[in-house]
Amino acid sequence: MAQFFTIHPDNPQPRLIHQAVRIIRGGGVIVYPTDSCYALGCHIGDKAAMERIRAIRELDARHQFGLLCRHLAEAAVYARIDDRQFRLIKAATPGDYAFILHATREVPRRLLHPRRKTIGVRIPVHRVVHALLVELGEPLLSSSLILPGNAAPLDDAQEIRARLERRVDLILDGGSCGVVPTTVVDLTGEVPVITRQGKGSAALLGAALGS
Repeated sequence: MAQFFTIHPDNPQPRLIHQAVRIIRGGGVIVYPTDSCYALGCHIGDKAAMERIRAIRELDARHQFGLLCRHLAEAAVYARIDDRQFRLIKAATPGDYAFILHATREVPRRLLHPRRKTIGVRIPVHRVVHALLVELGEPLLSSSLILPGNAAPLDDAQEIRARLERRVDLILDGGSCGVVPTTVVDLTGEVPVITRQGKGSAALLGAALGS
């Protein structure tokens, strides 16, 4: 049975953040609010927890998991970022974007896209997520909370509890955070390609490219 914490979205209680990170480090799967929608998360090094997320969402091996990072320097440990990519990501973060990049050797093989050897990275602005990442001291493996058969992510914590309390270890209720996921931008080619238009504005990316 999942634990259920009501957490303040702007001033997350340190005691709850500490308990949440202890659950993550202990192999748990958590549900937590982000800038764009609720997400499922677990420790980057925990294969069993990752497979639980894959089972909850009924994802195949081609699904691109993401890493939530505290800042751009941390993202650069796991993704190869050149000067052009750096400028674009810096202009768009922290915020509502996820970027697909070529992975470094620091990324566990099981997290890579099976053919392209890429990884998704995101630098969130949500204070609950930021507090989790600071306490954790490393990226959080993440996937949007879109359940099989649903077109949009779940947004109501009580509904999430009813549907997932026997499949996850913790639900962090930070109130509504919307049902529009991040904008996903593939930066592995010569020209950035938006592979999913979400909450992040394409206009901002265009401005960054022109700078």
